[in-house]
Amino acid sequence: MKQHTLIDSPYGPLTLVATDGTLCGVYMTDQRHRPPEESFGDRDPGPFTETARQLDAYFAGELTDFDLPFSLDGTPFQRSVWAQLLRIPFGETRTYGELAEALGNPAASRAVGLANGKNPISVIVPCHRVIGANGNLTGYGGGLPRKQRLLDFERGSALF
Repeated sequence: MKQHTLIDSPYGPLTLVATDGTLCGVYMTDQRHRPPEESFGDRDPGPFTETARQLDAYFAGELTDFDLPFSLDGTPFQRSVWAQLLRIPFGETRTYGELAEALGNPAASRAVGLANGKNPISVIVPCHRVIGANGNLTGYGGGLPRKQRLLDFERGSALF
């Protein structure tokens, strides 16, 4: 059974989605690869109290590591990329190539980028912490301005 709710964030509304009470999606408005609204199930804030609390604490600068159960639905390769994202510390970045190398396949940086872009749990699974080999921002499902704001926020150069 799927359920969803909307919460406010410094980026506008975030749609939180759960399957059988377990978080499986955090989507920004106009996010690339956002599933259709009708696939989110009934609107019910019940399963999202702790997720909303931790996101509020993150945006307030009081939380750097999320401690939430969640489910990532994707291919084995996508899930391996998303697991690597969870290893990137708050305030730090990695390149697509570094993630590919960590996965044991240095030539897979493009595939890593594609998997990164399909991350269903934005912010909590920090796909915004991945940058291009030259240090430039490249791709972000929520848009490059949001990615830059998140990185600036985590580096302490901007507050919400």
